[in-house]
Order: sequence, then C-alpha cells, then structure tokens
Amino acid sequence: MRFGYGWLAKSLAPFSKQLMLALGLIALPVTMRLEKIAAVRPAPPAAPPQPVSPDPRTVRLKKFLSRLHCPVSYLADDFVSAADENQLDWRLLPSISVIESGGGKAYRNNNIFGWNNGTTLFPDVRAGLRVVAFKLGRSPLYRNRDVVGKLRLYNPDESYAGSVMSVMNRISPVVNLRRIARPVRQNQLAYATD
Repeated sequence: MRFGYGWLAKSLAPFSKQLMLALGLIALPVTMRLEKIAAVRPAPPAAPPQPVSPDPRTVRLKKFLSRLHCPVSYLADDFVSAADENQLDWRLLPSISVIESGGGKAYRNNNIFGWNNGTTLFPDVRAGLRVVAFKLGRSPLYRNRDVVGKLRLYNPDESYAGSVMSVMNRISPVVNLRRIARPVRQNQLAYATD
C-alpha cells in the first residue's frame, strides 16, 4: 500500500466537511476573543509631529540656482541627496551642471551634465543625476580621487576644473579648498627657453 497525498485525500474525503465545520467552530471564538482584546486596548499615543527644518545645503543651493534662473533649481534636494549617497562634495554635481548646460538651460537627452559628450540618453533628468553621481562616487575610475582629480578625468581641458571649482565656491565658499594650479604640459617646457 502506498501512502501519499492521493491516499490521504481518499481516506479523509468523507470527513472533510465535518472537519472544516469543526475547525471553523474552533477558530470563530478564538477570532472573536482576539478582536475583543484588540478593541479594549487603546492605541499607543502618536508622537507629536516635529517640525523638520530643511537641510541648509539644499536651501543655499536652491537660492543659488534660482538666482541664476536655472531650470534645475527644483532638483536641489536631489543634488544633495545623490551627493550624500555617493560620498561626493554636495556642490560638485550642481556646479558641473551649471558649466555643462547652464544649470539645465541647454541640454539634450535629459543629460544636464554632458556625460559622454552629451550623447548618453537618460529617461529623465533625475535618472541622469543619479547615474552621474553614482559613476563619480563609486566607479573604480573615479573612486579614490579628490574633487580636482575627478574633474580632470571628467574633462581634461585645462580650464575645466578651475571653472567648476569657481562655481563650487560661488555656491558655498570653503576655506580648505586647495588652489588649482594650471598643469604644465611636457611640450610647454621645450619652448620655455626665451
């Protein structure tokens, strides 16, 4: 004789209605009792709502972008949160967007950062912001570099890093930023024999 589900179903078939009725009669009083207990206990008091003060970086960034009439000023919260998530300076991403697209005044493919020469297509501006922040903060290419090193890799033009750092200082000056010296190329040394 085989014992399996088929055997169990055949042997319990005549009792299934009675079994269900008995289980229902047992479960009903238990359920009713639990509902009474829940109704007797009052709900714990909710904590009074605490006023949430906005992040001062967000306020400062929103004011700065609004002063420049940048269409991306509504993304101030996203700029700061993306920078925090990826261990970036909170001023870096908005500064790059101001240099690359005028803060969202002129861009294509939802790419306000000019990522991949502006050819990379993003589903929306926020998605582009998240991708570029992730790449600058977590990509092995950029990960262990300081802000200047990231900018020089992002755009090797000599004046680019200085331009972005200038915008960063306009957003919020920082005392400990190191000065950017113009890098000397090898071929410039050959002609410096005046």
